[in-house]
Amino acid sequence: MFKKILIANRGEIALRIQRACREMGVKSVVVYSEADRDAKYVKLADEAVCIGPAASAQSYLNMPAIISTAEVTDAEAIHPGYGFLSENADFAERVEQSGFTFIGPTPESIRIMGDKVSAKQAMIKSGVPCVPGSEGALPDDPKEIVKIGRAVGYPVIIKAAGGGGGRGMRVVHTEAALLHAVQTTKAEAGAAFGNPAVYMEKFLENPRHIEIQVLADEHKNAVWLGERDCSMQRRHQKIIEEAPAPGIPRRVIERIGERCAAACKKIGYRGAGTFEFLYENGEFYFIEMNTRVQVEHPVTELVTGVDIVQMQIRVAAGEKLPFTQRQIQMRGHALECRVNAEDPYKFTPSPGRITTWHAPGGPGVRVDSHAYTNYFVPPNYDSMIGKIITHGDTRDQALARMRIALSETVVEGILTNIPLHRELMADAKFIEGGTSIHYLEGWMAQHKR
Repeated sequence: MFKKILIANRGEIALRIQRACREMGVKSVVVYSEADRDAKYVKLADEAVCIGPAASAQSYLNMPAIISTAEVTDAEAIHPGYGFLSENADFAERVEQSGFTFIGPTPESIRIMGDKVSAKQAMIKSGVPCVPGSEGALPDDPKEIVKIGRAVGYPVIIKAAGGGGGRGMRVVHTEAALLHAVQTTKAEAGAAFGNPAVYMEKFLENPRHIEIQVLADEHKNAVWLGERDCSMQRRHQKIIEEAPAPGIPRRVIERIGERCAAACKKIGYRGAGTFEFLYENGEFYFIEMNTRVQVEHPVTELVTGVDIVQMQIRVAAGEKLPFTQRQIQMRGHALECRVNAEDPYKFTPSPGRITTWHAPGGPGVRVDSHAYTNYFVPPNYDSMIGKIITHGDTRDQALARMRIALSETVVEGILTNIPLHRELMADAKFIEGGTSIHYLEGWMAQHKR
């Protein structure tokens, strides 16, 4: 096992990784920007090193600064968390070339799965069902593009091969609009991701967003840890997640989970990862794989009892997974509400000083957050300041505990989206379960403030 790990991230995930390290008796080094000088995890770290000003490009995305910090602090491994450099194959490669262990998949796996076209091709070969669409990147020939559009059938969605986080997508309802949409998305993709390649998929009208959590080691063992329903989202950004997914037959879930674990073995995957699917009319369609720990990993931890972050570290250290698929047991139900520093209905960011922070507690309640009373939320990064997670024997109990937890939570000094979460926890359709990825935007339109 490593003696010292550098955490190349910030916010609640930096604190989460630090807690895993402390429980394992591993020392942690935290890098931070000038804006995060007063963060809780900086104070709690065994060592903390400022690597630059507030701007991400000069701090959390500064590869030489992170690697040189690992060198001067004698860290042996680097955990990238999520976001920032976590899915950057060049970073993973530079970490390994510098003599450190990258706590994540190999650079090759990140490259294959990071490009949506090559990821889809790898999944087709592995027997994982994909959304009908173009076999690879769209050709330059306009006639060929039109031909593919007719074969797939409208509406279609044009996606950037190097995209992510809901960016680089465009829905097309008619053939007349197709070529312009392709050219526009290509130009945007080239500017945003440095990769102008785009591909086409059938646009599913009312799907759910279901994902499968996997863990794999370098000894050819792979397991899947159940599924999560992440359909409650706005502009492709998730705000509520839960496990298991309500209303989907277990045999259907088990079939797709087994295929995901088999795909991990086939592509030689190691570490934690998530296969993301659209689910409609009883069918699963692969959309992408995240080669890192997810924001919503706690709901899986609560229903399986598996510490996903510790497993990432153990696998990176060369250990075998300590369990087989048969030993993975799903218990009860878990929900997660992302707490963002933003206007709950307009979604405009609300950075500033938190004058009061009171977190909820009680049976089955977990809060992952780096915030505290008098903490200043910087305007430079993602607006998420924490997550409230509840677990119960049933979904109804998890929902009841979430309602209580949200009613107990007090955040003053800034705006948060907690009022929105309180309303959604009382929404009849959400309580029923199984809402689609478009549900929240329709709900917002009806509840305009």
